[in-house]
Amino acid sequence: MALTTERVADPAPPGFPDWSHAARQAAQVVPDQAIDACWRALNHLSAAQLYLTDNARLARPLRPADVKETPRGHWGVCPPVNYMLAHLGPLTAWRPAGSELLVLHGAGHAGPSALAHAYLNGSLHLTGNGPGWSMPELRALITGFPHPERFGGEITPLIPGVRHTGGQLGPALAIAQGMALDAPHRLVVPLIGDGELETGATAAAWLARRALHGSGEHGAVLPVVLANGLKMGGPSLLAGMNQDDVRAYFTGLGYEPLIHDGADLPGFRQLLADALTRQRPLGEPARQPMIVLTMPKGHTGPERVADRQIAGTPAVHKTPLKSPRHNDVEFAALAAWLASYRPAELFTTQGRPTDLVRQALPGPTAEPGATRPSAPLASRRLQSWPDVSAVVRERAANGAFRLFSPDELASNRLAVTTDDALPSWATEILNEEICHGWLQGYTETGRDALLATYEAFAPVNTSLLVQHLKHRRLRYLTGQGGLPSVNYLITSLGWRNTYTHQNPGLVSSMLETEDGFVHVYTPADATRAAAVLAVMLAGHDRVNFLITDKHPGPAFPPDPFRDELTDGAAIWPHLSHHGRPHLVLASAGDIPARELTTAATLLRRSHPEIKIRYLHVNDLAVLGPAPHWPYAFDERTFTRLFGTDTPVLMAVPTHPAPVRALLAARGETSRFHVVGYREPSRPTTPEGLLEHCGLSAAALSARAALMIKEHSG
Repeated sequence: MALTTERVADPAPPGFPDWSHAARQAAQVVPDQAIDACWRALNHLSAAQLYLTDNARLARPLRPADVKETPRGHWGVCPPVNYMLAHLGPLTAWRPAGSELLVLHGAGHAGPSALAHAYLNGSLHLTGNGPGWSMPELRALITGFPHPERFGGEITPLIPGVRHTGGQLGPALAIAQGMALDAPHRLVVPLIGDGELETGATAAAWLARRALHGSGEHGAVLPVVLANGLKMGGPSLLAGMNQDDVRAYFTGLGYEPLIHDGADLPGFRQLLADALTRQRPLGEPARQPMIVLTMPKGHTGPERVADRQIAGTPAVHKTPLKSPRHNDVEFAALAAWLASYRPAELFTTQGRPTDLVRQALPGPTAEPGATRPSAPLASRRLQSWPDVSAVVRERAANGAFRLFSPDELASNRLAVTTDDALPSWATEILNEEICHGWLQGYTETGRDALLATYEAFAPVNTSLLVQHLKHRRLRYLTGQGGLPSVNYLITSLGWRNTYTHQNPGLVSSMLETEDGFVHVYTPADATRAAAVLAVMLAGHDRVNFLITDKHPGPAFPPDPFRDELTDGAAIWPHLSHHGRPHLVLASAGDIPARELTTAATLLRRSHPEIKIRYLHVNDLAVLGPAPHWPYAFDERTFTRLFGTDTPVLMAVPTHPAPVRALLAARGETSRFHVVGYREPSRPTTPEGLLEHCGLSAAALSARAALMIKEHSG
């Protein structure tokens, strides 16, 4: 039964789509029987993908030969996801003119559901580029699952209509919020499993909505909690709460929960219309509607087989029947289970959804429209870039841009406030994961964003970034590239910070992925950092990390920077001798550049007979070999910079190990000495940390002299 709160909805702001009218219109045109038929079709195709090799319509009695030798995949989450997809289809088809409805899968295990939905709406093509509905297509859908070399068995952007890759549990609600920001025409419906509610990212995202101001500027988010009672291995925490507790929980978070068990289909349609009547832009402080669908996990599947209980147990999470091809009791249960959906009523002999099913479908899923800046960043000489803050402000003035930060904009010395207030395009919340989720949703829908954070706290998002790299890689490989880059500004560096704030681990993890989308920018001074940031914000299809000190430091001659930016590194003539050097000094990052340039000066004074070549690396990714790193130095450029047998002393702002690994992959295992962050055993001063790591000017100068002596000896 539904539990709603009676009240008269306030009028929506001008320009906000009337989603409730769309729901009423869909209800008049699409009968309840069509919703039910669509739900059964999705359930049948989901189960058939797990179990069948043929006989998808059950046009004849099921045979053991029709059943897969080893069923694989996840069933439990599919029925409630399918229930929501069946109800949202008509709403998508009858949405207001100029509006957009996006469904976001929080449950990565709902791969069979997403594939079934893509088949029904005609956007999935398995046997060629011909019609999406045919018996060969239907047979390929069920026989090929889990499609290990094409789609995989879980949620990925290889499946049409998918905009968030499963596998990283928790960020779906925050990503949905990021998608709705600055997009008043858009309604985003994240489907959130009750196990997902236990993650920190989801728990924080409910409250995070309060940080998103500007009610007339944003779209709407309608969260749907799939309260199915189980996680993978047992009951969810939400399952231990009664409906009054559930309602009190979400009410306390600032929402208006509408709870329904799914058994009454017309009642759920009314509840959905009620939720849309109350729907308001994301930034409004008033209570927002959300839906709790209390459908048991694996609903409509087998309840019990012989003496084994299935419903309500972890057995429904994957394949409830383990070996129906060889077990007569399980085979009979499978035949009854699939027959309960009456598939002959749902699919024609040509494999097409019947007219009744098609009434509830949204049509082929289109990718969300991309909104790019109204004007490009002005081009200018390096000397004219004032600072990073000015670049951010200029980019924001062009629109379609957001700056996110975990409560650290002022601490990171980003001057973006006016009269001590943040501009509308900047948002702070004390949560790294939420900031990333917002950034991911914003860029996924075609807008530029920047996340500014402390170096030590950025590693919290390592897993999110690795998962999003997979997502971006798959989109790119399937021709869905062209999205704005994911941009991180990493500052408040550990070199100047306290013991507890020293951890450059994020970029180490990113380099270890050997993913060509990754760029780790290490400019030598603040002016260079501003120019690099401008390039980052104007780019696409990259995952960029800019490491820059927030404190003033020395400025270096600008002439080599064009090559630093275009090639990834450049020789600095003012610190280099002509001809073949005895030693190559290479810096990456502003603090290493400060120390190593001082070391170079000391070395030239104390050893005037020594010839050195000094160069600066602006992007650590260029050090790795092709093809893992598509923007890497070619062999000719690498040799021109580093020579072939000359010893090289390199100072980096990161852990040295991933840089050594990049060089080792090129076969450089002995002549490079890489100096970087090394964990101290106890708190120390910034000067003490440099000494501990061998990164002070004095330590670098001494190391350089020793390397020359060892090489010449």
